[in-house]
This record gives sequence, C-alpha cells and structure tokens, in this order.
Amino acid sequence: MPASTSTSKTARRSAVAIGLCTVVALGLTPPATADQRSPLGAALDSVVAAGAPGSYAATGTGERAVAGVAALGTHRSPDASGRFRAASVTKPFVATVVLQLVAEGRIGLDDPVAEHLPGLLPYPEPITIRQLLGHTSGLPRDIPPWNSLEEVDTGRWDRFTPTELVRLATDGVPLLFGPGTDFSYSNTGYTVLGMLVERVTGRSLATELTRRIIAPLGLWDTALPSAQPFLLRPAARGYEYLYGEDAPPTDVTTYVMSRAWAAGNLVSSARDLNRFFDALLDGRLLPEEQLTEMKKVRPGALGSFDYGLGLMSIASPCGGPDWWGHGGDFPGYNTWSLHTEDTGRQVTAGMNLDVTAPVDAHAAMVNQVLPAELCDGATPRTMTRIDPPDLR
Repeated sequence: MPASTSTSKTARRSAVAIGLCTVVALGLTPPATADQRSPLGAALDSVVAAGAPGSYAATGTGERAVAGVAALGTHRSPDASGRFRAASVTKPFVATVVLQLVAEGRIGLDDPVAEHLPGLLPYPEPITIRQLLGHTSGLPRDIPPWNSLEEVDTGRWDRFTPTELVRLATDGVPLLFGPGTDFSYSNTGYTVLGMLVERVTGRSLATELTRRIIAPLGLWDTALPSAQPFLLRPAARGYEYLYGEDAPPTDVTTYVMSRAWAAGNLVSSARDLNRFFDALLDGRLLPEEQLTEMKKVRPGALGSFDYGLGLMSIASPCGGPDWWGHGGDFPGYNTWSLHTEDTGRQVTAGMNLDVTAPVDAHAAMVNQVLPAELCDGATPRTMTRIDPPDLR
C-alpha cells in the first residue's frame, strides 16, 4: 500500500545496492553453503544474499528454517515460530467467513452489495458479493496513497474507520471498469466485504474471524488488531529504506494497521497459516459447493498467478500439483503461504523487508524458497520462472 506500484518497483530497484551493502555493513549472518543447510534453509540464504535483513519459513510437517537476522545491529536469528504482519493473506480468511455466510443462506453470492449496505458505494451499477471477492467489481484499489516513502514512516499512527476507507477511495472516483468485465486487485473491495460481515452478523469482523476460524483451529498467534500498533513476539523486526540511500533503514514493526483492515490487517505465524490453509483446502471450513466456487479462478489475473474468490493459485513451475494460497505485502513484511491442493506439501515464508526490498529478494522468495518445499526436490533449472505480483 505505498505511494504507487511504479514508485514501489522503482524503490525496490534502487534498494538493491543498499540491501547488499547492509548484509556486509550490519553484520548479517552470511549464507551457508548448500551442503550445510536443508534445501529450505539454503533458499532462505538466497533471500538474505539478495538484500533482506532476515527470512524465515515453516512447512506443514513442522520443519523450520531461518536466515539472516531478526534485528539489525544484532546477531539474533529470526524466529520461525514468531508472528508477523500477514498483510493480504487476510483476504482468504475474510473470504472464508463470507462464503460461510453464503452457505448458511444469510447472503447470496450474487446479491448486489447495495441490498445489504445501501448507500455505501456511490455507483449506480450493481456490484455483487462475488465480484468483490474475486476483484472484478471495478472498485478503486485503495484510499489515496502515501505521497512519498517518508510517509510510510510519518503516517504510521494514522487511524481510519472502514467507512472512511471506502469514502476516501470512492468519492469522486469512477469505477475502473464495468462490474464483472475485468480484473483489478482491490483492497477497497475487501473493506466492503468486512463491513458486509459486520452488517449481516451484528458482530465485529475480528469477532467473526475468531469464532469461526481462529478459535476452532487453535490459531493462537492470529488476530485482527486494527488500531493496536504493537507486534508481540515478532518473527523479526520489520524494516524499510524510507529516507534515501545514505540513511539507515527505518524500523516499521510498530504500526497502526487500520488502513489495511479487512484487506490486510491480520497478524499471524507460519504455523497458524499452514494450519488455516490445511483446514480450508481439506474442506473443514467450507462446504464443497462454496469451496468449489472459491477455487474457480481467473487465469493470469495476477501475472503468473490465477485468482479465485480470495484465493490465489499457480500451476507448479516444476511440474507437480498446483499450488494454492495467498501472498501479502506491507511495510516491513513480505509473506507467502502456498500449499499443494491435497496439502501434502505446505510452506509459509517471509522476510522482514518489503516495499524497498530488492527485486532479487522478492524473486528469491517465490522462485527459490517456495519451490524448496513444494517442488519435492526439483532444481531451479527445471522450473518456469514465477513473476512476483505486487499485493499491497
């Protein structure tokens, strides 16, 4: 959610040299050789070598691996069981609750959202719940963005209500396209879905996530904190280069996440996300009909990735079963949680740099870390390269 996609990508490119210098100057743990490390650990080393301070991962079988440091200026390793800001991995949680309400007959997947939230959206065109879930509504992506990288720091205490987020994003702003005619990733759409859950249930979104998903699955590291800025027991401190090449990175671990809310406010751990997707893909959270709808994807919606109803998928680049899950980007934290459909192989991984992370660090996350677990031993030269999407 920084100033713009183009600004973010420029920042990532400009940070390559900075990130590589950081590895040397701040005493980050150097990569171990492959024969000293598990394939997953060696892949995380490549993320750190590309400029991230630290990286961490856990698999569905309980393997944990880390690389680099949890806090700059220290030799403390990241905690693979620790918590991080999961950002857009919030979306499949929210989508699951919405589809549960569909299964209960309380809403219809093709209901116009105006039937449940009259007057919220300033558009005459009917926008359906299905279109919000699948990013085909035409709604603008976000609230007006930060105007500079510095505002990622100075705006950390900004607080927004969900209604303010929708108003700021839509007032005087036309739809990007006619609802249902195209795809455009929209955090605003998921803010509307969070408001829908609250209107239909009469309870807060955080309460519904807890009673329907978090508590039943025992996801004790998972919460939707909204305006609470502190990240307790973090996997690593989160950083961004916000003040130019000559300035040290800024610690953005403490942050008011209300601007992300239903689109990206979740705090979780690798273990919890693996457990969530195991239950989701196994059919323990949704009836078969709703899970089938969730997995009806729009091919190539996000570059290399297809997109369903709050769920991303990609054909395995190494020839195995397709991968399902979601990724997330927010200042200080990049997260990927992907799984084979039968959840026989699962991995959730992250690094503690995102907006200004070098392009090569993002590429290493999806082209080396994820395949290290999901490709069952396939080597990088046998793979189709994955283009990492921007999920802010």
